[in-house]
Amino acid sequence: MRKRTLLLAVGLTTGLLTALPGTATAAPSRLAGDFNGDGYRDVAIGADSADVGSVQYAGAVVVLYGSASGVSAAKKTVITQNSAGVPGAAEQGDRFGNSLAAGDLNADGYADLVVGAQYESIGSRDGIGTATVIWGGKSGLTGGSVLPSPGGLNEWGGYSSGIATGDFDGDGKTDVTVTGQSRTGLYKGPFTRAGKPVGLTSVGEVGSTYGVIAGDLDADGAAERVYPYATDGDLGGVIGYFGYDPEGYDSHPESNYARTELPLADGDQGAVGDINGDGYGDLVLGDHEDPRSDKKTGHKGGQISVWYGGPNGPDPAQKPTVIHQDSAGVPGTGEAADLFGSALSVGDVNGDKYADVAVGAFGEDNGKARDSGSVTILFGSATGLKGSGAKVYTQNTAGVPGADESGDSFGQSVRLVDLDKNGKADLVVGSGYENAYGAITVLRGAASGLTTSGAKFLSARDVSLKGDASFGWVIGQ
Repeated sequence: MRKRTLLLAVGLTTGLLTALPGTATAAPSRLAGDFNGDGYRDVAIGADSADVGSVQYAGAVVVLYGSASGVSAAKKTVITQNSAGVPGAAEQGDRFGNSLAAGDLNADGYADLVVGAQYESIGSRDGIGTATVIWGGKSGLTGGSVLPSPGGLNEWGGYSSGIATGDFDGDGKTDVTVTGQSRTGLYKGPFTRAGKPVGLTSVGEVGSTYGVIAGDLDADGAAERVYPYATDGDLGGVIGYFGYDPEGYDSHPESNYARTELPLADGDQGAVGDINGDGYGDLVLGDHEDPRSDKKTGHKGGQISVWYGGPNGPDPAQKPTVIHQDSAGVPGTGEAADLFGSALSVGDVNGDKYADVAVGAFGEDNGKARDSGSVTILFGSATGLKGSGAKVYTQNTAGVPGADESGDSFGQSVRLVDLDKNGKADLVVGSGYENAYGAITVLRGAASGLTTSGAKFLSARDVSLKGDASFGWVIGQ
């Protein structure tokens, strides 16, 4: 299995921040992920190993702005810690852009972007990690503020390894949660432009967790939070979710959230969407690791499972839908180290009102092209997620730009998002090792599903990044 390692990074122009013309409407759209308020959703892509000037591995984020024709390299913002108004400075090994999450933190109608710098040093302490908000506005993303950190962060604990946004307490304001090895923080919104939240508390009921999933699983207007983490007794990943409980009896803020365990669930990746159209968000989990002597669960090559939401959230006693590459109707075959389920995103690609699932398998071998990668689209329906009709895409699929090459890792990250406002989600695919510097591919959503007509390919070179940029390792959700 390919490990994510730091690459020789890029020589990025110091302070590069491409300004956009003021094209937004008089009032911002208030759409999730619309950073400039023009009514089109945008997409943020991390390049966390990028050099900034002569500083190695400092990291960068590239934001592509949606339009009637989708995204292009001509309408972008490149953000580093040396960009004007962004706090801090680009330093070696910060990995700015390692994690990304969008949400309107200050309630001004423009989506903001929370960017993790996983190994940012604080004073003389190395590898602490920080989260920075880059503020949205009618000219796009500009300026920023560092979020306060909880106490007790360890060196090399990687605070901000995972970030999620959502209205976690149902008050109509966007909240934030940030994960790391030693602490997980919960920030209550709204936030001031200085980055100050209404409150910050630690989530004490989770172990060392580097990821987080958020979405409304019970349709009560408050998003649930899931922090997958492995233990010696469950290497498949412990899965439990926190739902808002206004009747919490303790004065400590985190007591207002009740935790529900899903004892038979496994995975370390996930997403939330309404797969069966019943009005409740469903939890999709990816368990990409092969079964082995110390991990009995899962399927060879990886699998995903769907836990269906309801008025009380997902019922722990339910039998989830489990799909892998050996499921009926799913193209391909489960093979060791395919990593099926290592990346997930949920969105409606064909406009039928049922959420579909994009599944990355960046370890997939295609012919002699080892680890060239693939993405499978699974379709939602009134009866849930189905294997029938599934479609698989590689860089050898007709109409998809490029070609299958060993080590490209097509499908290392995936994002389903409607970038052209046609009511159907487009697929953005990251290939973090493409030509050693990374790239993304965009396929448009259509009534028949994804179409390769008008497919776009943007490499690190196309978005002003030079060297081994790791562009496409992360796509903001």
